[in-house]
Amino acid sequence: MRGNVSDNSSSSINRFPMLKLVDCFLRISAIPLSIAAIWLTVTNQEDNSDYGKLKFSNLTGLKYMVCISGICAGYAFIAAVSSWLRFLVTKAWLFFISDQIVAYLMVTSGAAVLEILYLAYSGDQQVTWSETCSTYGKFCSRIKIAFVLHATALGCFIILAVISAFRFFSMFDPPSVSSNKEEEEGRT
Repeated sequence: MRGNVSDNSSSSINRFPMLKLVDCFLRISAIPLSIAAIWLTVTNQEDNSDYGKLKFSNLTGLKYMVCISGICAGYAFIAAVSSWLRFLVTKAWLFFISDQIVAYLMVTSGAAVLEILYLAYSGDQQVTWSETCSTYGKFCSRIKIAFVLHATALGCFIILAVISAFRFFSMFDPPSVSSNKEEEEGRT
């Protein structure tokens, strides 16, 4: 059964003021984490006399992570500000959907960077790719730190996705148990 959404959403938020503070803290925390990951990645380059210059723009997965981290930081800022605006707080479905989308995008970009790190450290002998971190050690170390920052921001958004799901689904009444028993009795 569906309850009165406008009444339940505001009372749900008022019932859990600590949840609102945690939500805002996580959103604000994701901003510097994402910006730091962007900065470390964009400024990362290393020159080797044997193999040439390696920079983040040579690797598509790193460019993807930079774009997604920028989207994450921008969305986290807008969501943190709008979570304190009364007319948007009642739109729990908006936060639920957007938190899910951002979390999934961050998972995909993190997976791309993790694949790059794996290949950089281990190589792939079947396609004759040798490991490159012995040659470009500084580059690999900075990408590893950027990945950790990105993964921490992802952790914030996974928790935010759970919080926004709780807020969204708490607006609705739970299913009635008595109607299920009546249906089962009617079948027999």
